[in-house]
Amino acid sequence: MYKSVIRPLLFHFDPEKVHHFTFNSFRFISRIPGVSSMIKSAFTVNDKRLEREVFGLRFKNPVGLAAGLDKNATLFHELSSCGFGFIEIGTLTPKPQEGNPKKRLFRLKEDNAIINRMGFNNGGVAAAVERLKKNPKGKNHVLIGGNIGKNKVTPNEEAVTDYEICFEALYDYVDYFVVNVSSPNTPNLRELQDKEPLTRLLMALQALNKAKVMPKPILLKIAPDLTDDQLLDIIDIVKETAIAGVIATNTTLSREGLKSENRKESGGLSGKPLCRCSTEVIRFLSQKSNRSFPIIGVGGIHTPEDAIEKLEAGASLVQLYTGFIYEGPALVKAINKKILEKGLY
Repeated sequence: MYKSVIRPLLFHFDPEKVHHFTFNSFRFISRIPGVSSMIKSAFTVNDKRLEREVFGLRFKNPVGLAAGLDKNATLFHELSSCGFGFIEIGTLTPKPQEGNPKKRLFRLKEDNAIINRMGFNNGGVAAAVERLKKNPKGKNHVLIGGNIGKNKVTPNEEAVTDYEICFEALYDYVDYFVVNVSSPNTPNLRELQDKEPLTRLLMALQALNKAKVMPKPILLKIAPDLTDDQLLDIIDIVKETAIAGVIATNTTLSREGLKSENRKESGGLSGKPLCRCSTEVIRFLSQKSNRSFPIIGVGGIHTPEDAIEKLEAGASLVQLYTGFIYEGPALVKAINKKILEKGLY
């Protein structure tokens, strides 16, 4: 029904407006008694064999929602009903910011892809914290990752402070952290992926982390456009800073092989065209590091087979974003069923 009726209808309208409309609609219907249970029943695969223990956390299944969809932690409860094992919020910055001028989100229908140049639009970390306070511990707890970044107006020389502010604000309310230095939509942000500034940033966050009674996993989200030498640097940085792992990958600047009319729009490309590149980055990191750290695989997962390829390449967990938009929540269930069928547990 989603692909035959709902998606064609929604795809007639501006993608950013549709995003807000679907969020508001999903929130409304989820408040109707019994609806959340019906959604859970339709899309959740409950099987102990799907559980994973990764960087000290217990995931009920290995399929998560990537950052970018629920930037402000407004819908994590409702989205978890779609069968996800975990939800990543953000990217959050210390201060609220509007992001880049509209129009900034584009569907590439012929390519099963999206180009975005959102620019870390979010309501600020403090507002997100107030919503996360409603995530109870115990049985109904939604496992949350907090994806953090810097404000656009903050120069790179002062970026560490922005990440530290977000870390301290979110510490009590998320289960793991993701350091985002790989978005192409904030000017000069990707310069922080260079070995020296990235090591300095991660060391600063680890110092805060280790001062806590119970440190939390910190992961690094990387771009798919890094060279082999840069990926080898990432492996060295993970080892030196002792962070928990890597998320591979963010959106790409490449436009190779695209067919859609609006393929030349600036911004980061996500979706099906990213699938192979993302998987190869996962495989490279896994092999060259001798599987010494966990990898969350994300990028171009539109079928269960896409997810299986990433798991077999070395990912411990996978995340959806564009594939969830194009394929709908049935994709989450299909991936978990395929994992069981393949015996990847």
